[in-house]
Amino acid sequence: MEEANIHITVKDREGKEQKLEAPTDMNLNLMEVFKSYDLPVEGTCGGMALCASCHCYVHSSHELPQASDDEEDMLDQAFYVEDNSRLSCQLKIQKSLDGLKVELAPVSE
Repeated sequence: MEEANIHITVKDREGKEQKLEAPTDMNLNLMEVFKSYDLPVEGTCGGMALCASCHCYVHSSHELPQASDDEEDMLDQAFYVEDNSRLSCQLKIQKSLDGLKVELAPVSE
C-alpha cells in the first residue's frame, strides 16, 4: 500500500526545527498541519487568505502552486515578507510536498 503521509520540516519562531508528518488523504492545508502540532499559527480567518497569521517562508525548492490573487494581496499587507513567503493555509498537503522545508514568519508587534 502506498504511503499516505508526507514529511515536512518546520523551523519555529525560536529557531527550533521540528519534523512533521501529514496525511495526503484528508484535504488538509499546511496551516492545519501546523495547528495539529500545536505550532503558534493563528489562522484567524480559517484558511480563507484573509489574514496573514499563517505566513511562512518556504526554504526547499519544491514546485508550489502559483499564489492566488487573494494570497498575493494578503502578503502585500503582511510584515516581514520575503521572496519565498507564502500563506500556509493556501498550500494543500499533497504527495509532491514530501520533504518540504518551511519556517514560521515572525509575528508583527
